[in-house]
Amino acid sequence: MVKIEAKYVGGFRCVATHTPSGKELITDAPLDNHGKGESFSPTDLLATSMLTCIMTIIGIRAEKKGIEVSNMYGSVEKTMHQNPRRVGKLEIIIKLPNNIDLKDREWLMQEGCECPVCHSVNQTMEVEITFDD
Repeated sequence: MVKIEAKYVGGFRCVATHTPSGKELITDAPLDNHGKGESFSPTDLLATSMLTCIMTIIGIRAEKKGIEVSNMYGSVEKTMHQNPRRVGKLEIIIKLPNNIDLKDREWLMQEGCECPVCHSVNQTMEVEITFDD
């Protein structure tokens, strides 16, 4: 179990601390919701969590099979919905290195889509994952 502590510091900003490592991150309300948009918003972190979780699982599975994925690249685009305000859609693109054969590429894509964050999000949120060649 991992504990994360957060302090509201005013101005619609929080500082969160990952207690095992002591590392901190700042969240800021987005421009379209009364904030300054000077850092990740909480919903940006959700999108980032999805993207990096998929990439991390791919990295773990690839290492076990001796597949090099250090040049893997990804991006996520978040769309907000209203009533209630929520993350409505995540569009994720992941580019695997070109030197991976088709069988391994398909296996890694399948494994990445089984990440814990994917299985933890609300089923009403649309998630679209694309592996780009």
